[in-house]
Amino acid sequence: MTNTQLHNPALVVVDVQNGFVNQHSRHAVGAIVDLIAAWTTRGLPVVFTRYLNQPGSAYEKYFSWSRLMDSPEIDLVPELQPLAVGHPVIDKLGYTLFSNEGAALVREQGWRDLVFCGIATESCVLKSAADAFENGYGPWIVTDACASDAGPETHNAGLTVARRLIGRNQLITSSTLLESIDRTGADR
Repeated sequence: MTNTQLHNPALVVVDVQNGFVNQHSRHAVGAIVDLIAAWTTRGLPVVFTRYLNQPGSAYEKYFSWSRLMDSPEIDLVPELQPLAVGHPVIDKLGYTLFSNEGAALVREQGWRDLVFCGIATESCVLKSAADAFENGYGPWIVTDACASDAGPETHNAGLTVARRLIGRNQLITSSTLLESIDRTGADR
């Protein structure tokens, strides 16, 4: 990414919710907070997603998983709540940002590059980035601002699959991302 200019980018903060933050993913929260602060200081837009499970969902049916149906599990972590004020929050029933509401927001805003961070690397972050790729948007995954609540091995597996699905150069660190923006700018 060192020579890449982002085009009308948005930072997508995926599912950093109480129900997904645990001993395996907690370390990413600080990196995500720092990335949001640096991103917004540069005047760039942020969108947050929240996963909401429903009774009878495929997650309940196939995984016997009935978490993230109610507050406080569905709430953004306390560190992110003040940062989300004034930014869109997309509630979704599946893995991806590209629900009807999320896809409409991306289209309406004219965003061309989508920069993903959050939880979980191997599912919601990966699926959102792959859907961005398939819908013609520039997908980026910020590797040090993502985590898996299933542990580091699962996080690393998600990054391995992401390299195959969206391209190895699309996986970057926060510092590389911000240095590139500062050097080349981000057109809007």
